[in-house]
Amino acid sequence: MGACLAVSSLASCASCLCGSAPCLLSACCPSTYNSTMSRLAFSFLLLLGTMVSVIMILPGMEEHLKKIPGFCVGGSSIPGLENKVNCDIIVGYKSVYRMCFAMACFFFLFSIIMIRVRSSKDPRAAIQNGFWFFKFLVLVGITVGAFFIPDGIFTTVWYYFGVVGSFIFIIIQLILLVDFAHSWNQAWLERAEEGNSKCWFAALLSVTVINFALAFTAVVLFYVFYTQPDDCTEHKVFISLNFLFCIVVSVVAILPKVQEAQPSSGLLQASIISLYAMYITWSAMSNNPNRQCNPSLLSLVQPSSPTPAPGPAPTRAPGNIQWWDAQGIVGLIIFLFCTLYASIRSSNNSQVNKLMRTEEGQGLTAIEEAPAGEDGVRRAVDNEEDGVTYSYSFFHFSLFLASLYIMMTLTNWYKPNTDYTVMQSTMPAVWVKISSSWLGLAIYLWTLVAPLVLPDRDFN
Repeated sequence: MGACLAVSSLASCASCLCGSAPCLLSACCPSTYNSTMSRLAFSFLLLLGTMVSVIMILPGMEEHLKKIPGFCVGGSSIPGLENKVNCDIIVGYKSVYRMCFAMACFFFLFSIIMIRVRSSKDPRAAIQNGFWFFKFLVLVGITVGAFFIPDGIFTTVWYYFGVVGSFIFIIIQLILLVDFAHSWNQAWLERAEEGNSKCWFAALLSVTVINFALAFTAVVLFYVFYTQPDDCTEHKVFISLNFLFCIVVSVVAILPKVQEAQPSSGLLQASIISLYAMYITWSAMSNNPNRQCNPSLLSLVQPSSPTPAPGPAPTRAPGNIQWWDAQGIVGLIIFLFCTLYASIRSSNNSQVNKLMRTEEGQGLTAIEEAPAGEDGVRRAVDNEEDGVTYSYSFFHFSLFLASLYIMMTLTNWYKPNTDYTVMQSTMPAVWVKISSSWLGLAIYLWTLVAPLVLPDRDFN
């Protein structure tokens, strides 16, 4: 029974009561887990792997490991004991690639296993909502095995997987932000109708104005610091196009026809999307190998060196790379927010639900409160007997993409050479990011005009 409670607490379900029957570790009250708890548990595994990756990439970590006697090859040794651990691999960007490879394999495996699970009556639903101890062991096993992958071309090939996966995940982040803005806007409008409307409308207007002001300020700063009068043509095009696209979606969002078809659409959603588009633009420009067009944030605040010559920046050894920069930190913050929101979301936006594949069990998103038993104890109930409240497979596929996005973010989207001597920014990373912002804005625009373009379809 103690093992049962340990597994239950790992899944944030300490209230699991197995009854008088013998409790098996592999099937500890699977029906008591609700959809939110399972999503949070899987998201916790992803965040745990992210934390390990962050620790591995911290500056100076390799030197600290080499101080441990008898551990690293080339480090302090103990007489009679051979140092066998290659610390060049277990820290730095190569360790991040392997850690994220393990997480990606783990979530992709579950994405395949959970295809077409329709209700908790499916035997595979028990795997989704239980077996947490064994799932953790599987993740640990894959991670250990990933560090034994020979160098070869693994990192270079996995880099391209990371680029494609990150492109898709950026789109998913934007869709989640649209959903969040929609829910936020609808909640405040409902409170305004219930009473004290002036206060809620003023709050809604203030947040919207602040978001637009930040987006416009970003555009001005981009023109000042990320363009040159006779250079940086790509940056000028990126900034101008995204600024124009943000104006277009903002105007479309408040058109009378759009408002009539979608009363909940408004400028709050457009302001959040515009701000996110500006972040993606900044992130893309930060990967431009031309340092004349891509000054670091430190040089903007504290210029201490002459203006670099035009052209690609000189390559540097991996140990000298600035792993942490402003756009990477902002990217991690947005990732954490979107991951948490994806784990607890229960959206009433039908268009977002269709895009995110969260219409598996309509009408089941609200978890009913369980009645008290004869002993007065409330037990959790299975709320997915008639249909799951979200697509298990797509949720795991999103976490698979998130693992790739974390890998690219922590390594600044730098492309490693096969000999691991240099890491460098590349223009493909720039184009991947900027094109993802264009596609994301196009998807948001489609959610606004779809009811007008296809009036015969039900979008409500």
